[in-house]
Amino acid sequence: MQEHTRVLLDESDIDRILTRMTHEILEIHKGSDKLALVGIHTRGVFMAKRIQQRIMAVERADIPVGVLDITLYRDDWTRIGSHPVLQATDIGFSIDGRQVILVDDVLFTGRTIRAAMDALIDFGRPDRIELAVMVDRGHRELPIQANYIGKIVATRRSETVNVMFREKDNIDQVTLQSEE
Repeated sequence: MQEHTRVLLDESDIDRILTRMTHEILEIHKGSDKLALVGIHTRGVFMAKRIQQRIMAVERADIPVGVLDITLYRDDWTRIGSHPVLQATDIGFSIDGRQVILVDDVLFTGRTIRAAMDALIDFGRPDRIELAVMVDRGHRELPIQANYIGKIVATRRSETVNVMFREKDNIDQVTLQSEE
């Protein structure tokens, strides 16, 4: 079988989407008071930092951004390998009473987000947890939905959505890979 890759979003699409999502967040929250972003490793972190920069540009408010590694909270971590790769978790602010927006690149089954909520609650009790994702590709196994969505993409379970950010991948692009 031959692998086929299709570009879904390019750099300008991603830029527009992040700007739109930032304005949606600010509109719904009526500003940035008590707001915090927590990016899920790896690409959710870059996305959260970009939203933070846009909020700074619009509101002149420096909202906190945390970094979350959910590896040991996953319900499948024993299947990933006997030595999972752990990354740093850094939430250097209190989440108590905050409006926390979890940020991830792709929403698929919902299992990553469930693990992220479990991990986040270990840091305190936010007033509210919301979710922002670049791509929602469906196929939920848990009753989880995003509050802020960059793009909804109908996929087959066998396909792969790849979100790439220049900070990690040297390109801003979202692709869909399928076997033909």
